[in-house]
Amino acid sequence: MGAEHQITAGFMPLFDSAVLVAAGELGFAAREGIDLTLHRETSWANIRDRIAIGHFDLAHMLGPMPLACNLGLTPLASDTIVPFSLGLGGNCVTISNAVWTGMAAHGAVPDLDPARAGAALGAFIRERAGAGRDPLRFAVVHPHSGHNYELRYWLAACGVDPSREIEIVIVPPPFMADALAAGRIDGYCVGEPWNSAAVAAGTGHIVTVKALLWRNSPEKVIGARKAWAEQAPEALAALLRALHHSARWCQDPANRGELAAVMSQRGFLGLPAAVQMPILTGHLRLGGGAELDIDDFFLPFDKAANFPWKSHALWFYTQMVRWGHVAHTPENLAIARDCYRPDLYRSALKPLGVALPGANAKVEGALKVATPVGSAGASLMLGPDGFFDGQIFDPDEIDTYLQSQKTTLKA
Repeated sequence: MGAEHQITAGFMPLFDSAVLVAAGELGFAAREGIDLTLHRETSWANIRDRIAIGHFDLAHMLGPMPLACNLGLTPLASDTIVPFSLGLGGNCVTISNAVWTGMAAHGAVPDLDPARAGAALGAFIRERAGAGRDPLRFAVVHPHSGHNYELRYWLAACGVDPSREIEIVIVPPPFMADALAAGRIDGYCVGEPWNSAAVAAGTGHIVTVKALLWRNSPEKVIGARKAWAEQAPEALAALLRALHHSARWCQDPANRGELAAVMSQRGFLGLPAAVQMPILTGHLRLGGGAELDIDDFFLPFDKAANFPWKSHALWFYTQMVRWGHVAHTPENLAIARDCYRPDLYRSALKPLGVALPGANAKVEGALKVATPVGSAGASLMLGPDGFFDGQIFDPDEIDTYLQSQKTTLKA
């Protein structure tokens, strides 16, 4: 008997595609009657364009990218929805050994503390500027990426204007470590394993991580073509159930070895299994012999990691406004709010009797410790979600939040 549903999906060679990859490779999709065809891509721009022209039904996507598609920020217009999140965390900021030496002279220590590292980097940036040297060049994976927005948020909160005091360029994730080694860039923000790859090569130093900048924060999502989702609601629901089972499997420590082996294959990451372990264990080598364990470094399932919170979409929207990517209008706000679709997630998973949050959005940054929340089905724990600078994001107070963001930068 053939598969009931044919689904074509794109992904980038990053570990946070694991839930989608495992769904295809380990039979979770097949058990839901899905023939899932995965296509590895070389850049986020390719993912974006191939969704727009219909090559893919859905894809592993940057959290803000579907918003950019819907807000008219892409070369080809395409309505894209987010019915599933592929995990929380997983990114790092990595710098060259030369920049680390400069930061260390200004008090940086290998503890990943965002405030201390940001202060040291700011002092080093000002020292270089005073000596008439070119600004440091940092790479991010795409203009409309969590990486770009978290790098900017971090630096701005530490008193560095990322629009004026550094240069930000776009480099595809698999090229980051090589670009750093070649001296083309001075640092980057990317998902694993491309930070650990630079440390393993002896050319980079991890200075902070997403899991400390904004705890249990959103990263990659499933972006689906809205037209396809509306034409094939049963196929989408079946896929969301397959992804749920895959994510639960990926989270289980007993499966780490098997998952790392799958992801290390040439068609996925093409890197040794050992380089995948930091994201699975949270045990990071930082460079220079330093090592550290990070709580909730990357969560593929726990703490409602797969729920497409509208507050996550709206935080990304505020950063798009803050950095001049989109105008803040009632129309744009409504588009951003409608992009993430917890209703589709709930309807697909309700038959499984699993924990489903009762709300569509939450105040971000308010939880200091792991907290049980109201949910349908089984009990649900949310992780601490604090921003490193103590800010709170209330999705019902967008205007107030945007005003507060402006004050963190020099006029």
